[in-house]
Amino acid sequence: MIRTKNARKRTVDLVKGKVKRSVGPLRRDDRLKAEGRVDQGVGKSEAPVNRRSGKAGYVLTQVGNALKW
Repeated sequence: MIRTKNARKRTVDLVKGKVKRSVGPLRRDDRLKAEGRVDQGVGKSEAPVNRRSGKAGYVLTQVGNALKW
């Protein structure tokens, strides 16, 4: 499976968020825990958008190839 730049960024956001959410309570830092929630939310919300854009790119490539003859 080819990992796009967006997919890697999404994975980094998810992991970064999970780490911040785990470390926040240990350090008694509510702000860090909240940042972790935000990072995880960003990573999760980008997933459907990236899937759709990947499919759209595939369809456009197929149409372009069909028009070349």
